Amino acid sequence: MQPEKFQSAVLAWFDREGRKNLPWQTEPTPYRVWVSEIMLQQTKVSTVIPYFLRFIERFPNLQSLALAAEEEVLGYWAGLGYYARARNLRKAALVVLECYNGTLPADVEALAGLPGIGRSTAGAIVSLAAGLRAPILDGNVKRVLCRFAAVQGWPGEAKTSRELWRISETLTPSTRVADYTQAMMDLGATLCTRSNPTCSRCPLQSGCLAFRHRLTGELPAPRPKKDMPERHCLMLVLCDGKGRFYLEKRPPAGIWGGLWSFPEFGSHAELAAWCQIRNVNSELKALPERRHTFSHYHLDYVPVVGQAGQFKEIAENSVGWIKPGETSPLPAPVGRLLAELGEFALQHF
Repeated sequence: MQPEKFQSAVLAWFDREGRKNLPWQTEPTPYRVWVSEIMLQQTKVSTVIPYFLRFIERFPNLQSLALAAEEEVLGYWAGLGYYARARNLRKAALVVLECYNGTLPADVEALAGLPGIGRSTAGAIVSLAAGLRAPILDGNVKRVLCRFAAVQGWPGEAKTSRELWRISETLTPSTRVADYTQAMMDLGATLCTRSNPTCSRCPLQSGCLAFRHRLTGELPAPRPKKDMPERHCLMLVLCDGKGRFYLEKRPPAGIWGGLWSFPEFGSHAELAAWCQIRNVNSELKALPERRHTFSHYHLDYVPVVGQAGQFKEIAENSVGWIKPGETSPLPAPVGRLLAELGEFALQHF
């Protein structure tokens, strides 16, 4: 299939079935498109929409985002996961405010040099917001192109990635770039899905090599398997009898950086020593172990619940007592625990 025929098929499908009323499409400014593209990384559209609307209401422009406290930005991101995305959004906004007079550059190379913006996201911003020709290669587009051209190899490998970028560059049109870019992302999200793709409705079926050779289940090639490491810890969940829980703000770098979380311990001895120093002498109850999976390891944690009693405050930075539902940037497991144990604590402590 020649590039012109490929483009025509994709755009005709977009005119019939493409998504045209997403919140960031109604006013596709570079800022709104940028925020949406960062949120959409590794996150479904249906999940992103309510977060996007709340975020844009509070941070309607780049200046408001750049001047906000990091903790507030993280609070509006809480629940979306991959919190480095939110920190990089704010960092990039500060750079743009200082170096580009508060206006996102309309140049792919300049955009890709900002924190958290890679080549594909930069291409999406300039094509969707400004209609400039720029190839993209997000996860959905990788899947479409891998199957269409029967590209072998895991897309994360350098050789495979270079081939996919070459194909994307060849197929990207010079007109209707915004519609084409949205259409390619929509195809991967709605028809050319990871499992059980709807090939019967795909506008590219006639030229798709994976469909022709019955390779849709094998392509794209999966990441080479390796065992995920496991990390174990105890999470101390202390309630003060007023429905408030003791939380600590984590360091800005690392997992859950800048978020509020329960104290973590590698052993019962460490936990007991911590409690002794702070005069926590109530009976502690260990709940069943739970698992939270990050991209590169499993966290197996045991919530250990107790009453603070005559808690002895230690001169520490970034600690506090928080009620469930209060606006604070929380990791997803901590938010779930707070919601689950809030009523339990009021009844038992």
